[in-house]
Formats: sequence, C-alpha cells, structure tokens
Amino acid sequence: MSEDQPIKAVIIGAGNRSLIYASYALQHPDELQIVGVVEPNLERRQLTAERFGISPDNCFASVEELVVHHQLADAAINGTMDQFHLQTSLPLLKAGYDVLLEKPIGISETEVLELYEAARSYNRTVMICHVMRHAPFYLEIRKQIESGVIGDIIAIQTEENVSYHHMATSFVRGKWNSKASCDSSMLLAKCCHDLDMITWMKGSIRPKKVSSFGGLFQFRADKAPEGAGRRCLVDCPIEATCMYSANKMYIEQDLWGIYAWDNRYVSSIPTHEEKIESLRTSNPYGRCVWRCDNDVVDHQTVIIEFEDGSTASHNLTGATSKSCRTIHITGTKGEISGTMEDGYFLVRQPDTRPGHLYKEERIETNVTSDMHGGGDLRLVADFVRTLRGDKPSLSSTSLEKSIYGHQIGFAAERSRSENTIVEISSLVVNA
Repeated sequence: MSEDQPIKAVIIGAGNRSLIYASYALQHPDELQIVGVVEPNLERRQLTAERFGISPDNCFASVEELVVHHQLADAAINGTMDQFHLQTSLPLLKAGYDVLLEKPIGISETEVLELYEAARSYNRTVMICHVMRHAPFYLEIRKQIESGVIGDIIAIQTEENVSYHHMATSFVRGKWNSKASCDSSMLLAKCCHDLDMITWMKGSIRPKKVSSFGGLFQFRADKAPEGAGRRCLVDCPIEATCMYSANKMYIEQDLWGIYAWDNRYVSSIPTHEEKIESLRTSNPYGRCVWRCDNDVVDHQTVIIEFEDGSTASHNLTGATSKSCRTIHITGTKGEISGTMEDGYFLVRQPDTRPGHLYKEERIETNVTSDMHGGGDLRLVADFVRTLRGDKPSLSSTSLEKSIYGHQIGFAAERSRSENTIVEISSLVVNA
C-alpha cells in the first residue's frame, strides 16, 4: 500500500463504535477513506452513507453481499455485535480485507482460535480494538515498566467501576444485558479492556490459573423497592424519587441517547414527545431496572496466577456513583498506582535516607475528552500505520497479542459458574 495514498476501508455494522473509529477518516482524509458500508438497517445504512459520502453502489445489507463484488477496500472496520464477530470476519479475511475488529474477538475460546488460524492462513492483519492500550495513561505506565523502574512485576490489582446510569443502560435494560442478547458475559463485554491490560503489562509471560467469584446481586425482581412498577412512565408511583428513572436518565439528563433512541448516533433525533411515547411503550430503556430480562453479573472478582508466580486481580463493580478505572502494580523495586480519569499516576520507590521511607514521582498524562482516555482514535492511527508497513507500536493490538486476555475472561466465567480453579492452556503466540 502506498504511503501517499489513504487506506480505504469498509464499515461492517454501522453502530456507535464503528462510527467512532470511522470518524478518523473525517479528521484525517489523507490517511483513511471510508468507501463502503455493510448494515442491515436501511435507515442507518443510508445515514452512514451520507455522513461519509459513500456511493449507493457500495452500500450492502450483509457481508455476503459485499464479498461477491470485487474487493472495494484495503480494510474493514468490524463493529458488529459480539456473537457476529467470527461469522462476519472470516469471509472478509478470505476476500482479502485486513480487519480492525471490535472486542471481544469472539464469544468462546474456540472462536478466538479459529479466527487466529484464519488470519494466519490468509496472511491478513487483524487488530483488536483494545483501545486502552493507546490511552496515554496506560501507555505511559507500560513505558515505565519497560524502563525497569519498578523491577519485575509481583502483583497487579485493577478495578473497573461502572456508573449506575451506564450499568442500567447497557447491562440491565440494554443489548448487553443477557447471554441470550449477545452471547457474551458482562466480564468479556465490559472488562475485556482490563483483562487485556493486565496481560499487556506482563508482556510475554502467560496466565496459568484463574479463579473468579461474582453474580447478580442488585438488579433482580426480589430486590425491587416496594411499589415499583414495570415501566417508569406508565405504572411506577416511585419514579419521581428513583435514581434509575428512565425519564431522568434519558430525557432530563440526556444520557446514553446513542442507545436509548434508535439511530441517534447517525443523526436521527426524535422529538421530546416521541421520546416520551417511546419510553412509555416499546422502548426497552423505559423498563424498571428490577423487572428486566437481564442475567449478567453486576459484580465480579477475578484472580490470576501467571507462569512466573506473579498474581493479578480485577474487580468489576456495577452501579457505582462514579465511573473510573484504577490500577496498582507492585514490583521488586517499586510500585505504580493511579486512576485513569485523574490524568496522572504515581511511581513510588523505597528511600532509605534518614527521615524518608519512600520517594514518589507524579507522572502527568494527556487525558482527553475522547472515549477510553483518548485511546479510540489513536488505535485507528496505529491500524493505518501498520497497514502502511510501519513497525507496530508498543500498544499494538494485533490478534496474537490479544488472546491471553480473552482466555482469562472465558476461564473466569467457567470458574465463577462451576466454582472451580481453571487452568489456561498454553498457546504459541508472540506477545
């Protein structure tokens, strides 16, 4: 591919995540050009075509329709739902497309390994959207570890706190609320980033054993407040005082409109009256959070042992007041700790001078208003550079470097459901 020509890409599944990645083309048209879209929803397909100036001839309802034509582009941005990742990516790879694939890679370890073998067989590049690797906060921490400033890693503790409004929207009322909806656990759907982050910090050292505990504690019918109805704006006398009121979240505070209102992220904006009517009738986001069809966990803890004897733990907690990610890494020579949203982390080392116990350095990072700490579009930039032949960056999210984190996620779900410690099989991959 010529360095002076933009990479041409096709959007597969015109959802919110795909369009965020594709927006790189609007900011850097000299590097990336969107030339096609695959989307079964007609309105969404048309609105996406308008946004990116896509020819009607390059708009398709399915991947199968796309691949029977001559190859339209160099790459595909695959942002389909979790359960469709494998079945949409395999024909793309066979047809000659490199793929930027939303996480998780697949809904089972078997799917992950099948895609890995297919990518190798067709000699295609597949990068996984582990955008946190590209967030300045985590990238700077990784560089500190590379420098040896804290020595060898002994233990890692990470934490993801999912805000009450995000939890209610995506994992109680929304499309990631059950195994039946997306075939992914909440741990894989939400914390795939964090599990990948843990393995990335450990470099090539593979995870060996996993144990996990958790469950659905709060968002179930037997925990509903007295008097709670089934729909917030229809039959609920406590709606006015409820923190999970659909009216408060999606209308008064205008939160999560990209999910609550069909096609909001492609500029289809309903009126106030239409929003009210929607929440009163068919909109799943108008349901009481204690009376939904959700079955994913709202809290989970994962414990990992690596082959060198080091350990890691991750805590997923849903319905917190504030959304944030934290990390604490302890090494043989010091430690690193911080909260991503604060925009800095601390590096501490023992200090044996009289009157001192340790020394501490504050490392500032450029946290932006972009999603995932500024990692989203940096990931796309890395994908473009890789396809142009540049050396992969330290943050590279190539398929073979993303498997260990997924193995931990699948093992954790098995451990939690079967109440057992799960051994992770060894893979021949270059991490």
